[in-house]
Amino acid sequence: MKFSSFKGAGTMALLGISVLLAVHLYMLVFAPYPAGGASGTVEITSGASIKETGQILHEQGRIPSVPAFILLAGLTVSHGPVHAGEYRIPDPSSAWQILNLLRHGSVVLHRVTIPEGLRGSDVAAIVSEKLSLSRDRFEALLTDPVMIRSLGLDAPSLEGYLLPETYAFPKKMAEDKVIRKMVEGMMAFFDRKKMNRAESLGMTLQQVLTLASIVEKEAGTEEEGPLVSSVFHNRLKKQMRLQSDPTVIYGIKNFDGNLQQSELKTDGPYNTYLRLGLPPTPIANPGKPSILAALYPAETSYLYFVSRNDRTHAFSRTLQEHNKAVNRYQR
Repeated sequence: MKFSSFKGAGTMALLGISVLLAVHLYMLVFAPYPAGGASGTVEITSGASIKETGQILHEQGRIPSVPAFILLAGLTVSHGPVHAGEYRIPDPSSAWQILNLLRHGSVVLHRVTIPEGLRGSDVAAIVSEKLSLSRDRFEALLTDPVMIRSLGLDAPSLEGYLLPETYAFPKKMAEDKVIRKMVEGMMAFFDRKKMNRAESLGMTLQQVLTLASIVEKEAGTEEEGPLVSSVFHNRLKKQMRLQSDPTVIYGIKNFDGNLQQSELKTDGPYNTYLRLGLPPTPIANPGKPSILAALYPAETSYLYFVSRNDRTHAFSRTLQEHNKAVNRYQR
């Protein structure tokens, strides 16, 4: 009789302990855990194990127990893997909520704006700073033949193919994936209708983007784009040299901002004062308005233009008219 009572009391005690442990585990896993107003984001490194992920979260005050997190992940392994990345975790959040967030890969997206008319090296600088990527690798991929072919392009580089736009990328997204997104954006814009228009002009995609990049650098305003484009189209038809300063500048290594007469007289593939036709590649990444201007120039007989020093230009049909405009606005 006494033994039975002792056994029953022991069972009740074990049951009580089990209930307490279950409640404690439930609190560790499912109860919202206050992070003390911790702000900012949590970054789960690529290749981190569940244990390492739990340690990262615990060290940043996001979960109360690493073992409980590991146990939870193990019991729900069929729900999928945890994804690396940068996460914004609400405060408070339970370990279960955080685990689901990591499994869904709901990473923080960073807005990256690429202005019109930048070189590929300038785009690399912006992207590397915003997304913590390698600028050198980004630049190297722009001239990597394997990368270029993988995009279905036949070009010496991806200069001109990076669509100026505002993008949303996760931090530390691979450089090749960022480039691919930008090029795909350009190709989506340059649809079949635009390709047909280019063919009707006797131009390839590469040539259109090259001309558009020159228009981008020369036109002071978006409205002037078609007029500037008409000048270059007219010159190409007449077998006249384009005589564009920005093309010469593109070919000068470490340009100091002051174009010299001697540089205009130095031969090179981008010196359109000395060579006929378009340069071999775009000289920048043109925006949509400049591409449209290259495809649809204004119908004019202009062959010259000169800056009025107010972001607009004076356009002329003859050299005599042009010289008068130069005297008026530049001398």
